[in-house]
Amino acid sequence: MTSGPRLAIDAMGGDGGASVMLAGAALARAQWPNLSFSLVGDEAVLHAELTKHPGLTGCSDVIHAPDTIKGEEKPSQAIRRAKTTSMGIAIDLVKQGTAGAALSAGNTGAMMAMAKLSLRTLKGIDRPALAALLPTLGNNDVVMLDLGANTECDPRNLVEFAVMGAAYSRIALGVERPRVGLLNIGSEELKGTDEIRDAAAILREAHLQLNFTGFIEGDKLSRGDVDVIVCDGFSGNIALKTIEGTARFVADLLRRGFTSSFRSKIGFLISRPATELLKHHLDPNNHNGAVFLGLNGIVVKSHGSASPKGVANAIGVAAKLAAQDITRRITEDLDQFPGHLTARANAA
Repeated sequence: MTSGPRLAIDAMGGDGGASVMLAGAALARAQWPNLSFSLVGDEAVLHAELTKHPGLTGCSDVIHAPDTIKGEEKPSQAIRRAKTTSMGIAIDLVKQGTAGAALSAGNTGAMMAMAKLSLRTLKGIDRPALAALLPTLGNNDVVMLDLGANTECDPRNLVEFAVMGAAYSRIALGVERPRVGLLNIGSEELKGTDEIRDAAAILREAHLQLNFTGFIEGDKLSRGDVDVIVCDGFSGNIALKTIEGTARFVADLLRRGFTSSFRSKIGFLISRPATELLKHHLDPNNHNGAVFLGLNGIVVKSHGSASPKGVANAIGVAAKLAAQDITRRITEDLDQFPGHLTARANAA
């Protein structure tokens, strides 16, 4: 008998499809024995995969979905087929209250569109944001949002992202009063766009459960100086892709250097503990699971190329947010947000 949250999994999304998604669910179930799953997809495929993972049999049900969202499919096309696709049905289970959260490794744009249409935004939230945990040199990871859901944002959006990111940080990182910084081209108060400066002014005045530290530049993202980094989705997506590309560059450079000669191979053996630590920090599977914050329900996005380990980590994110009711926490934080500041953000 399970007492933890039930998660709806789009088992057909991602590069690996059902084999990777169910393998990840099995790893997650071994780590968190109180989880249960609604596996959505082609029932013949899912039943075949379930035979490989007996640990999932007693805690999972299979929900047939005749269609799957393609990676290149436009959100407008995907929405029209939501009711017959594995992604759309998984999200609808959250709307119905049957599942505490939905998880997919499929098309991000389609997922955002479906989730927003089905679940709607929380009262007081203008736009949802895509947030993820990124590794740092500090003691904790950092929450960064928005990572691509909104290419243009006004001051109100950025302030709401700060509130939502802080709530996520308290759950994911255990930080009672998260340090929040706005991504900018400089740390001085006069730097940046009007939207960023106006958002900073609002956050300085607001009495919220967060510690606004001012602006943070791109070269400080991984230092661990803040717990939450807030930005528009255009800047955030570029920053995220740059971080991921740099990580791959460093890993490939080290691999090339350590295999260039016999002496370098000996050096690799000596330095292996350090390189293993680096590999762990650079592996995106260890930080998999981005969440759409600001909706009336929890929806988590896994990397399309995630390994079973990465899927399991994304499931862990979804389970933690469901168990600690992130939507309620965001709503409570928004209730502390002074109305005159919201009006000022709208007017800015």
